[in-house]
Amino acid sequence: MVGGLADPSRLAILVELRKGERRVVDLATMLGLAQATVSGHLACLRDCGLVTWRPVGRQSYYRLAIPDLDELLRAAEQVLARTGDAVVLGPNYGTAPAGRPQETTR
Repeated sequence: MVGGLADPSRLAILVELRKGERRVVDLATMLGLAQATVSGHLACLRDCGLVTWRPVGRQSYYRLAIPDLDELLRAAEQVLARTGDAVVLGPNYGTAPAGRPQETTR
């Protein structure tokens, strides 16, 4: 499941699905992504058990599979609102700025 939440585009899809069912074409338009990209992300989210879908004719409608996921996303939004870029950027971890070696702790 963690892999499903690790990508900003997948998170954006989940946020949109909090509002209700959406088709791939709707998500692609809302998020400014290619339909193939959205389909790939939805496949990952389905594999993780985070979204489910239902066919209607030739269309598929996607929705959150776990009602508690909405609560988790709300909690994450509250944390980010309180901490800002400190959590998003993780200043002590990740890639070091150019020209500066990355510190390691052991």
